Amino acid sequence: MGKMTEEDRLMRRINQRFMKGVMNYRLIEEGDRILVGLSGGKDSLALLELLARRSRIYKPKFSVVAAHVVMKNIAYESDQTYLREYAESLGVPYVCYETEFDPSTDTRKSPCFLCSWNRRKALFTVAKEQGCNKIALGHHMDDILETLLMNMTFQGAFSTMPPRLVMRKFDMTIIRPMCLVHEADLKEMAALRGFRKQVKNCPYEKDSHRSDMKEVLARLEAMNPEARYSLWGSMSNIQSDMLPVEEDGPLG
Repeated sequence: MGKMTEEDRLMRRINQRFMKGVMNYRLIEEGDRILVGLSGGKDSLALLELLARRSRIYKPKFSVVAAHVVMKNIAYESDQTYLREYAESLGVPYVCYETEFDPSTDTRKSPCFLCSWNRRKALFTVAKEQGCNKIALGHHMDDILETLLMNMTFQGAFSTMPPRLVMRKFDMTIIRPMCLVHEADLKEMAALRGFRKQVKNCPYEKDSHRSDMKEVLARLEAMNPEARYSLWGSMSNIQSDMLPVEEDGPLG
């Protein structure tokens, strides 16, 4: 057997974490038809490759469709030819769907939230049209931990993006198969694969706190190299008897 290259080691690490996430959270089942939200960024391109290759393994048997949503009122120049050719090179059918939103219709929500939610609704529409029962999104472990920190800091809620979310209202399940994959590994994969960057010029991006939380997560890992695993473990280790609980009735 030949000596493993750096690329071999990287892809083995990514695949191991990918499969662990899929198995631990039961994300893929026999007969699934999964719509991949293909934004064109490194994460969605990597997710499409990982799912497409996994779909060729006999059990559980499932199929994959790629969908790219164009938000017409946001400056995001996607290379449609590249995305289509990339999907088809993996044997995956490709769909493009155009939509838009008016940020003035709901001033209680940030434009980032409205854009994200309208993209999500578009994916629900395409998923139904394509006969899919699940939508796969390219969020990785860093995304999920950053969201956890953001929700705790700005919303006072211990919550994040779960690996599996059943949306009964839409009769659809959202899955995040790369929930245990590290962003650093995906950056290496993107460089090795030569993923083409899409031109993103969002006028609302400055309003997002996510880049700040990336720095917070990096600082936590500088203090403790195992910080990400501690944070992840804390989500299934809620010691409620050691948390403050308000009692009903008057004091004293």
